[in-house]
Amino acid sequence: MNYTNTPDAPAAIGPYSQAISANGFLFASGQVPLMPGTGEIVGTTIEEQAERACQSIKAILAANGLGFEDIKTTCFLANMEDFAAFNGVYGKYFTGKPARSCVAVKELPKKLLCEIEIIAVCK
Repeated sequence: MNYTNTPDAPAAIGPYSQAISANGFLFASGQVPLMPGTGEIVGTTIEEQAERACQSIKAILAANGLGFEDIKTTCFLANMEDFAAFNGVYGKYFTGKPARSCVAVKELPKKLLCEIEIIAVCK
């Protein structure tokens, strides 16, 4: 098992890793809109926060020599009214239209608006 620890994505804020790879898969922890290095919340709108979360996923994928292909995502939204705006940002990154689940949750850590986790096939 290999652990991902890239400075281009926020450090874990608890007892977990940014991602692990094992048996041909990469499992990334949920990425939230925190600035790498400082851990400060990025943005106040769903668009700004989704952009930062997608940038963190891009960094984790790149650290593992991967791109946005061959992945499955799970998206968590604090408010389902943000669904369309979230999709607008998400669609810029996940152009291959991967399998996805998207659910509303009662609350996210730090009162954030979105979180995205992925599973990717390693090449």
